[in-house]
Amino acid sequence: MFFALLIIFIVIPTIEISVLIRVGEVLGVWTTVALCLFTAVVGASLVRSQGISTLMDVQQKLARGEAPGQEIVEGMMLAMAGVLLVIPGFVTDFIGLLLLTPFTRKPVAAYVFKRMKLKMVAKGQFGAGFGGQGQNPFGQQGPFNNNPFDQQEGNTFDGDFERKPDASDKRPETHQIDDKDNKRD
Repeated sequence: MFFALLIIFIVIPTIEISVLIRVGEVLGVWTTVALCLFTAVVGASLVRSQGISTLMDVQQKLARGEAPGQEIVEGMMLAMAGVLLVIPGFVTDFIGLLLLTPFTRKPVAAYVFKRMKLKMVAKGQFGAGFGGQGQNPFGQQGPFNNNPFDQQEGNTFDGDFERKPDASDKRPETHQIDDKDNKRD
C-alpha cells in the first residue's frame, strides 16, 4: 500500500511536471495550457459518450438475463479515465485515453474481470454453490442452528411476518339474554 501511495503522490506528479516543462519549452506556455484544457474538455465529452454506450451494453445483458460483470469493470475504467483526463498533464491524459478507447479498454477489462473472478474463487467467495469449493455458506452449523443472541457467527436474517388468527386466538362469543325469555309464567 505504501508503494502504491508513493507512486500516486510522488512519482506520477514528478513525471507530469517534467513532461509539462519540456512541452512548454517546445510549444510555449500558453499553447501547453491550451492543450491541457482541450484534452480535459474533449476527454470529458468522450467519457460521457463511452459511458452511455457501456450503460446500454449493461442493460442489454441484464435484459438477456446475463451478469454484466465485464461491463461494470469497463464502467469503473471509464470513471478512472475521466479523472485522469481532467487532471492537468499529458502522461495522465495518455493513460486516460488508453482506458477510454474501446480497442484497449475491452481487453484490459476482460483481464481485470478474469483476475477478480479467480481471486474470489480462490478465497471461496464465489463459484460452485454459495460458498465455493463445497463450503457451507452459513458456516459450520447452518442457518437455523445458531443461537439468535450469539453474535460470533455474524449471520442476520431479516424477514416480515403477519399475525393470522387461529382457533386458539378466537374470543368466546357473547350473547345477550333477554329477560322475557327467562321469566317464569
